[in-house]
Amino acid sequence: MKINFNDSKKNLVRFTFKDDFSNEFFDGSIGEVFPDLNDNLIYLGLGEKENFDREIFKEAVYKLGRFFLNKEITEISFDDNQLGLDKEDYIYNIVNSLILAGYNFDYYKSEKTKYNIENINLPASFNSYEKNMEELVKVIDAQSFARDLVNLRSNDIYPETLANKAKEELSKYGVDVKIYEEDQIRQMGLTAFLQVAKGSDNKPRFIVMEYLKANDDQKPLVFVGKGLTYDSGGYSIKSSDGMKEMNSDMGGSATVIGALKAIASNNLKVNVVGIVAACENSISGRAYKPGDVIKARNGMTIEVDNTDAEGRITLADAVNYGVTEYKPQMIIDLATLTGAVLVALGETYTGAITNNQEAMDEVLKAAKETDEKIWQLPNDNFLRKYNNSEVADIKNSGGRLAGSITAGQFVGAFIEDYPWVHLDIAGTAYLSKAQGPYQEGATGVQVKTLYQLAKNKAE
Repeated sequence: MKINFNDSKKNLVRFTFKDDFSNEFFDGSIGEVFPDLNDNLIYLGLGEKENFDREIFKEAVYKLGRFFLNKEITEISFDDNQLGLDKEDYIYNIVNSLILAGYNFDYYKSEKTKYNIENINLPASFNSYEKNMEELVKVIDAQSFARDLVNLRSNDIYPETLANKAKEELSKYGVDVKIYEEDQIRQMGLTAFLQVAKGSDNKPRFIVMEYLKANDDQKPLVFVGKGLTYDSGGYSIKSSDGMKEMNSDMGGSATVIGALKAIASNNLKVNVVGIVAACENSISGRAYKPGDVIKARNGMTIEVDNTDAEGRITLADAVNYGVTEYKPQMIIDLATLTGAVLVALGETYTGAITNNQEAMDEVLKAAKETDEKIWQLPNDNFLRKYNNSEVADIKNSGGRLAGSITAGQFVGAFIEDYPWVHLDIAGTAYLSKAQGPYQEGATGVQVKTLYQLAKNKAE
């Protein structure tokens, strides 16, 4: 898709509020589309004028984009009627919503969906934003790659193929992707990660992605993504319905891979490292069991209270590797970690905790700049006690109370004294129904936030 800055009137989109223009086919409801191609116009409804805001604008433009699926329209144009919106906000939401509207995961379908929009024409007077829009297109392309990884099913995406896809895609942009296999993982001391992985016939992979384009004295950002390519729950087995969408349990890893692609394709001058401990949580005679006590990379012992709380165990070793090997300026882990965050924040907000408010504020700033929603939860010392174990240094489940917080605190126990932000994307990474500019399924959530954070840190 190409973004052009000209004054073309080809298929000009005319925004209308209710009662501005209506006929028997069109009354101006939000996102309602009425093409009048004889006059080279496409009317787009924005609802009641007194209720209009940028969220309604985004929704309407997204629905406009969805209208064009399977239509033989290749070009649309917009004029400088900003509707009272900021100029950059106006064109950002046009481009962002239209590109997102064209995303369809039809990999497994014989009949493919067509989105034929090839050109978006914006007013020539807005051409100072041309580079910004080129940048945005690359970021959304990376986000779409992350979505594809999550939407692929576990018979296609398992540790080996996830690692190979990351290497194949990121190497194009100069990212150094290192893939470690089981024997190497053992030699690296990632013992807790291996305990989770050992029940599956699909062997684990430890993926380290280095993008080091700033000066050597700039400490890197380290992004760690949960990489459970499938989660049965292990011996603490999930219900059949609970397992159906567990291909999405590697959403954190996809976000990290997507963020590295966005950063590298836009050639940011920044040092970033992405880390993924990829495995499956399966049931077999080799699988770890409730009641086991296992040892992590940093020497801490973990009581396995619940084998379905496996992601945090893999993250324990992964984040510890990140801080000890790279000594980062900030480390962020992203994980589809808890059902509790869905209860608290639905599928709209990502939950977060931190050990460093300055780092958290930087992440929140980046999220706001990219229109991604994060809600900070308290990292309360009293709640940390729920993870206490009578037989080990820590247990991997603090129970139902404050479950999102205690899960994050478990990961934080392996961070040492580095600025850290934990993002629980269990609600936002994979939607049960369409929301805003995203269809049901994978969203690639926080790719934009991580990109913006890196951009804000770039030299």
